Amino acid sequence: MNAAEERKRMMLEDPVSRVIPRLAVPTIISMLISTIYNMADTYFVSQISTAASGAVGVIFSAMAMVQALAFMLGIGAGNYISRQLGSGRPEEARRFAAVSFFTAFGAGMVILVFGNMFISPLVRLLGATETIAPFAEDYARYIFFGAPFMMCSITMNCFLRFSGLASYAMVGITTGGILNMGLDPIFIFTLNLGTAGAAIATALSQFISFCILLAMCQLRPDALKIQLKYFRPTPRIYRQILLSGLPSFGRQGIASVGTIALNHMAGPYGDAAIAAMGIVNRFAMFLNSSIVGFGQGFQPMCGFNYGAKQYARVREGFWFCVKVSTCLLIVFTVLTALFSSEIIALFRRDDPEVIAIGTRALRLQLITVPLLGWNTMSNMITQTIGYSLSATLLSTARQGIYLIPLLLILPQFMGLDGVLAAQPIADALTVLTCVVVMRRVLRDLREKERELES
Repeated sequence: MNAAEERKRMMLEDPVSRVIPRLAVPTIISMLISTIYNMADTYFVSQISTAASGAVGVIFSAMAMVQALAFMLGIGAGNYISRQLGSGRPEEARRFAAVSFFTAFGAGMVILVFGNMFISPLVRLLGATETIAPFAEDYARYIFFGAPFMMCSITMNCFLRFSGLASYAMVGITTGGILNMGLDPIFIFTLNLGTAGAAIATALSQFISFCILLAMCQLRPDALKIQLKYFRPTPRIYRQILLSGLPSFGRQGIASVGTIALNHMAGPYGDAAIAAMGIVNRFAMFLNSSIVGFGQGFQPMCGFNYGAKQYARVREGFWFCVKVSTCLLIVFTVLTALFSSEIIALFRRDDPEVIAIGTRALRLQLITVPLLGWNTMSNMITQTIGYSLSATLLSTARQGIYLIPLLLILPQFMGLDGVLAAQPIADALTVLTCVVVMRRVLRDLREKERELES
């Protein structure tokens, strides 16, 4: 039995309690490393000034939008790749991988050119104040130069994960992340490049990750190779990728819009409010990244089994992930609640206003953190098995349908507290939406099981 056949057997036959952690651990490590190096940017830049710290929070929304496009292409193709591999059609999987990869590179080049052409109005659109804007422009310029490699790294990471090769993906992502953390203090302080130094470190690290992941795809015999001869785009392929990837774009893209709205609503309360919310958002990403990584470990197993019509295994895997993720989030919540002010102080110890606002915001967000496992796994399963509209609804609900209106309404009555409370209220409303959607999805899976039995 070759490696591909053994991997398929594992996906379809091994206990889900063994398969999902095996797939998820490398993905969780990759997600945590990526989040940690994003936090490292925030940490080191925050040592410069409060305005510099705010700049990283402002440009984070632009990075999230770039990542949203990449995840749409990568996960959109990846979901289809896992189903095709589960159904025994590797050639079709290679076509989707090639179309997604080369489209991502082209989109990254467009972002590089136009991002730098319109950098000044863009950073103000993202919510930069007059004092934050110069730092934001320095940071954004090099982030845009890294966009093609960032996008291609994300797409290749998705191909490897959905093929059941998450450990290969982990090598590229973690190497780039560790390199980023090492280069940050050198470029920012030793070379005296300031916020531009942090962005150069990030862009260079993305390029290194790109090279490693490309080597993994091209040189490993059990990986899907990226080959130009398979780049034969058709409206059908793009439609499949976009329908399957739209929830990922909604999740990441609407999160970016939500961050922009948050920056604008926090702006009247000063640079300290923008800096504090940027720090809290980065730390919330750290809490959430392990759960997203766990869910991404579930997706290839889910896709393989759905393609093989093993619907009972799909449901079993979903409930296993919900239970494990909820337990993990409860532990994270308790530990973070105990040390909230100390966590914020790590980034801006010399600014008591940032610490006070950040601590309040973090504690409010912790109220609903244990519920995020249910939200995340509901989104993962609907996206993977082809419920594109439901998945798009769930992916946009938290940061778009609920958060943005709440940010526009609550501060009118509650001031800064309204800005801080908007996210946990949006999370609670998203949970209710997931309950409604998942009742139908789980019922449909049970009906498919009964049809097979009869």
